[in-house]
Amino acid sequence: LLEQLAMAGRASSVATVMFHTAVAAKQGLSASEEKALDLLERSGPLTAGELARQSGLAPASVTGLINRLEQKGFARRIQNPSDRRSILVEVDTERMYARVAPLFADWGRSLEELYAGYSDEQLEVILHFLTEAARRQQEATARLTGDEALE
Repeated sequence: LLEQLAMAGRASSVATVMFHTAVAAKQGLSASEEKALDLLERSGPLTAGELARQSGLAPASVTGLINRLEQKGFARRIQNPSDRRSILVEVDTERMYARVAPLFADWGRSLEELYAGYSDEQLEVILHFLTEAARRQQEATARLTGDEALE
């Protein structure tokens, strides 16, 4: 059973990466640009350093990433209202939703059908597993990149 779980996890990982690569390509983005937008949308505006820490990307890579997202009209740099010396990066949410939501509609409907086959208790177990697996993967990323702030 543990081997089957490991194989299913690997298959899920491949499917996720390939799906997000296809979504990104439809928008003229790289997979890392698309996931950075997702991170910014979920976290709210971040400094470049915070985006680097949360994504696991090198600060120099994040600067280029932000430049590309700005050039493509998906994000913008704004003055940090709580610290006038720093700049935040925020998502142009309207543009992002207009372009991204249709790409997720079919998959979202399919997931809703899948969820309908589980009880609330089963969904709670699935939610716990996914949340804990993501946390542990972030910790593994921090160990790989040497960024203990992610842990």
